[in-house]
Amino acid sequence: MARYWRIYRTFMKSSLARELEFRANFIAKIFQSVVWIGFFVMILLVVYRNTPDVAGWARGDAFVLGATVFVMSALSSAFFFSLTEIPTQVRQGTLDFVITKPVDNQFWISMRRFNFDQVGSLIAGIGMVIAGIHMGATSPSILQWFSYLVLVFAAVAVFYSFNLAMMTTGIWLVRVDNLFILGETVTSMARYPLDIYPLGVQRAFTFVLPLGLLSTIPARQLVKGFDPAMLGLGIFWAVLALFLSRRFWKFAMRHYSSASS
Repeated sequence: MARYWRIYRTFMKSSLARELEFRANFIAKIFQSVVWIGFFVMILLVVYRNTPDVAGWARGDAFVLGATVFVMSALSSAFFFSLTEIPTQVRQGTLDFVITKPVDNQFWISMRRFNFDQVGSLIAGIGMVIAGIHMGATSPSILQWFSYLVLVFAAVAVFYSFNLAMMTTGIWLVRVDNLFILGETVTSMARYPLDIYPLGVQRAFTFVLPLGLLSTIPARQLVKGFDPAMLGLGIFWAVLALFLSRRFWKFAMRHYSSASS
């Protein structure tokens, strides 16, 4: 474990050095992320200017819901940005160098680059959570905050697993560099509460395809009250997703043909 921590610190240092080479671009990307969240907030304010709630979600609740997506997405993009490079590495043959290194290749391919420009989105998202709680005039208990944080990290695990599996298909598809757009589509859908869908769709997005875990289920812990069943379900989905994505990655590595073969 200590060895992997030293390797990850090296990844962090090299990622920061890369960003500081073009500081203006780095600052511009952070500013762009914050502006995008600002536009989203403006849309929420316009919507709730004409209605007190949407499917039972008041304005403050919607702030927490949207912020949860931004926080989850920012954490995923910050820590696992290098997943998007898998198809390029397959096409250019640089994946050969990764799988021959004396370190777990999934760890290397997942965490090689830290995306520092997501810091702006993360801070803005946390600010939105605090603002949403203040708007709702509620005081979540410590148990609610704990459950919320656990479910956010469970959502990150599920979203990471989804992206890993999706980008791993690039080993066979090769010339597909825009697979990450599917992940962006998923986060766009997650910004809406599950309650706007029919009951059957809600259950499907909770128990079959855990789209609700990316935002609605964690946000409910803060604005609707602690639900131990949903906490357990979130942990279950996180463990299952990590297990399945790991198996799929191992399967892909066994069938990977190097650039030299």
